[in-house]
Amino acid sequence: MVAELTAVNGSGRGASVLLTDLEKRFDRANAVDGVSLDIRSGEFLTLLGPSGSGKTTTLMMIAGFETPTAGDIAIDGKSVVAMPPYRRNIGMVFQNYALFPHLTVADNVGFPLKQRGMAKAERSRLVAEALELVHLPGYGSRYPRQLSGGQQQRVAVARAVVFKPRLLLMDEPLGALDKQLRENLQLEMRRLHADLGITFIYVTHDQEEALTMSDRIAVMNDGKVAQVGRPEELYDRPTSRFVAGFIGESNFLPAVVRGIEDDVVVAECEGAIIRALSPNRPAAGEKVMLTTRPERLRFADTAWDSAIHQNRLNVTVTETVFAGERCRYMLQADDGTAMVLKEPSSAVIRRRAVGERAEIAWSVADTILV
Repeated sequence: MVAELTAVNGSGRGASVLLTDLEKRFDRANAVDGVSLDIRSGEFLTLLGPSGSGKTTTLMMIAGFETPTAGDIAIDGKSVVAMPPYRRNIGMVFQNYALFPHLTVADNVGFPLKQRGMAKAERSRLVAEALELVHLPGYGSRYPRQLSGGQQQRVAVARAVVFKPRLLLMDEPLGALDKQLRENLQLEMRRLHADLGITFIYVTHDQEEALTMSDRIAVMNDGKVAQVGRPEELYDRPTSRFVAGFIGESNFLPAVVRGIEDDVVVAECEGAIIRALSPNRPAAGEKVMLTTRPERLRFADTAWDSAIHQNRLNVTVTETVFAGERCRYMLQADDGTAMVLKEPSSAVIRRRAVGERAEIAWSVADTILV
């Protein structure tokens, strides 16, 4: 049954999408400013960024609901900038689902097929398959008002894929749901993507959602793409302070470069020597910013593999928070820089007290110059 829904023009693969120097201006302000992305066939790519970063405008231009001011959009190698939305054969799921309240679930899902002039019997067959795909068999006679938010979202997805598009666009489709349901449906989205084998382009401001679902993430800010990569690449190797701060939580340490040793930057921070990885080779004396994740820090008196190259820094504990599976410590370096350390909560790990002086340690490999 899934195989039938994935068969599009004789191929189960998704569409490739190429954005080249894409721009969109509103009243002389650039909502999208020179975005170039190569989205691979069958990929789950997420556009992630804060409000006003240009991610939804980019999605609307791919869908055809907004016209680019400059640049090009190619789907499967063919420019679609001059093509109306209905000819692009793209599925679309909106945050509010946009279901017709006066139509049954079956009629909502079958609406794109009816618009294409498909016979009633064939429509019924494909609607039933789409509802089974989203785990809603037998719901065809219900109305949207009789469904939960999560069920309405599934109906919206079924309607978007029932006509067998090779590209599915989603604009924050889980944004209106509660946390637990949202987390469950994130896994459902991954399953659906694997089952269909088509290209997904997904918009969200939720970093955890992006990390959970995506093959790759394009982080956007001020209308530009700040960094593109696999979730673990963006988390472990951010290339800018914005990306490091937007995806997950990060500590930032101002430092001064003292030199380069074996392709590792050697910097001084409040009298301590800190070593960091960097794609660039900053000059000696240059002021830089170093970053590391809170969960990568340890108190130096706890068990540690001495073979790992470590950075060390003296701090004072300023706040402690018990958060169930983790303890969160607010720390202050001698120069006043605030830091966060997260460690697993355990009966065998000593809890730290506010005002306690301590030394923290972390791997050089987890220290990045941004």
